[in-house]
Amino acid sequence: MTARRPCPPAPGPLEGYAARFDDLFSSLAQRRGFREYLTGLLAPRDRNKTLTCLAGAEPVVGAQHPAVQRLQFFLSESTWDPERVNARRLELLLQGEATAPHAGGVLVIDDSGDRKDGTATAHVGRQWLGRYGKTDNAVVTVTTLWADERLYYPLHAVPYTPAHHFPRGKSDPAFRTKWKVAAQLACQARFLGIAFRAAVADGAYGDLDDFRCELHAAKVPFVMAVKRRRGVWAYGDQARTPVDAARELAWHGPEEPGAWTPVVRTFRDGHTATWWAADATLGFWGPDGLTRLVVATADPSTLPAKATWYLATDLPRPGSPRAAQSPYPPATLAEIVRIYGLRHWVEQSYKQVKDELGWADFQVRSDTAIRRHQTLINCAFSFCWNTWFAPPPPATNGEEPVPSRPERGHSTVPPAPTGLLAPSITGRPWLADALGHAATLLVGMVDGAPTRSTPGTDRHRRQRQTS
Repeated sequence: MTARRPCPPAPGPLEGYAARFDDLFSSLAQRRGFREYLTGLLAPRDRNKTLTCLAGAEPVVGAQHPAVQRLQFFLSESTWDPERVNARRLELLLQGEATAPHAGGVLVIDDSGDRKDGTATAHVGRQWLGRYGKTDNAVVTVTTLWADERLYYPLHAVPYTPAHHFPRGKSDPAFRTKWKVAAQLACQARFLGIAFRAAVADGAYGDLDDFRCELHAAKVPFVMAVKRRRGVWAYGDQARTPVDAARELAWHGPEEPGAWTPVVRTFRDGHTATWWAADATLGFWGPDGLTRLVVATADPSTLPAKATWYLATDLPRPGSPRAAQSPYPPATLAEIVRIYGLRHWVEQSYKQVKDELGWADFQVRSDTAIRRHQTLINCAFSFCWNTWFAPPPPATNGEEPVPSRPERGHSTVPPAPTGLLAPSITGRPWLADALGHAATLLVGMVDGAPTRSTPGTDRHRRQRQTS
């Protein structure tokens, strides 16, 4: 075999990251395309990151530019496997001392909807989009995310295919609901040996009995929100909701909390707030049942809708009859609140960072090209964490040293202008000063890190502030 032809290097530390994927690409063109695509995704966001913009060509009129055509071929027609690239990305994260998952983290299950016109794009259809609060023509992707109080990163992403794409609709053997896709992704994370305390999801998944049963059967513990008005089957006036169950809990004020336990939460700016949590009973759900209903609120007397969580979990209560038989360690009320609080990375940072990297900017139609674009977005995302935790390179003669990574929560990098990932383009051979770029990208994550919860049985004691 002849030696591989050298590939033009990517800017700065991106080259070291990209080189770890070289053996997954069979040609020089693929290795070059991988570097060029990531470089474009990580550049300052002054316009949508379509193929023309990633290649540095003008929109529309530059579509036939050779650089644009190379990226188009790399994304749509080339032979590289996005699953292998994603597996390598996860391998690097799992091996990293600072990014390796641990049993105190959580597996966040979510879906992301992106509006798309027409009917020719794979997976497109009229679907509910939570971020817009309406039904629209879109592509929805089910994702899993690993998170703790320090960091978070995507694991897997699978586009959901609406029923009308199948010959027999929902009865077609190949059709899978969103919750089926989510359950398979959770099992995939468990199969890969990714450690986490529990899977967490919002009410869109928590209200699905089949989904919770699927996770329980697969031995994936869960803490999921349920809607406050979710009813439990019963006769006539015996039908009750989580709100009814919470209102039946004894509460006589902070001095006589009755059934409620205080949970002190310390927010990122240093102020504290006392929430209250309790085990409630709703139908077969109860403190000692297979499923617990945990209510956490800022005010047990009024149960404000925006500051009250109704959580279903199969983690046993400490001291309960199930605790000795359950395969999972028991969880206190404070830990349940901490676990679910980590889900707010999705709403308050993760989606915004993906948008800045160009998650929804793809202008391709095939399933393969969409999956490849999403894989490359996740690679760019993981590169930022890789750069954040890497030691700064030594300064060269005549050049100022690149600022070292500041202490967690004390960033020295000024906030970037709205819409930019990097502060500016520099004259040095860096990706818009890549270390400063990564710090700028992550400064919002650090400054808005999760909040602390009451110390529990685990060693991670911070929880994210909620709105």
